[in-house]
Amino acid sequence: MKINIAIDGPSASGKSTVAKQLCSILNYVHLDTGAMYRCVALEVKRKNIDIEDVESIVEMLNSTKIQLTTDGKVYLNDEDVTDIIRTNEISLLASDVSTIKEVREHLVALQQKMAQDKGFIMDGRDIGTVVLPDAELKIYLTASVEARAKRRYLENKERGLESNLQTLKNEILERDYQDTHRKYSPLKQATDAVVVDSTEMDKDDVVNYILELVKDKI
Repeated sequence: MKINIAIDGPSASGKSTVAKQLCSILNYVHLDTGAMYRCVALEVKRKNIDIEDVESIVEMLNSTKIQLTTDGKVYLNDEDVTDIIRTNEISLLASDVSTIKEVREHLVALQQKMAQDKGFIMDGRDIGTVVLPDAELKIYLTASVEARAKRRYLENKERGLESNLQTLKNEILERDYQDTHRKYSPLKQATDAVVVDSTEMDKDDVVNYILELVKDKI
């Protein structure tokens, strides 16, 4: 028996990292919804579309192809953009893009279609509340701003990207505000979600804790 797992939480809380490791252990498929919004943001930037020009963004969406592979790669119109979409600039633009009702509706429909069969782990901001409200297990993964900024700093360092710890902290605070105050599908904890605060936990601790929750559900 397989179930669907929804993981929500703020920026840099480790959602994608944990989801990928869980998928590897459980042989589930990871649907990184944040990557989908980042792809839209990258295409908006490349085509130099004004963020207020919703009509042009929707038109662009209709001719945009986004693919998520089982090995964690992200393709935008058949181009591997896995690393390109992880810059801080695209992260902030993705938050702006995600406030557009038409963009959310388009991507949510795609996400729901992808997860019709069981055995998926989806992470984002509104998975348990909007995208997969019927997911058998919902996790709200969070951590302190300081811990999240440090993780993003180390992550960038591994990718060879230069970054400043204080700047990252400020950007995360800005992203938190955007995500929790947007009009459509704001970031919030689903009423039936299990809160996991990873401030003092490492990745393996979080994964093992969630695995026990999965066993209970199955």
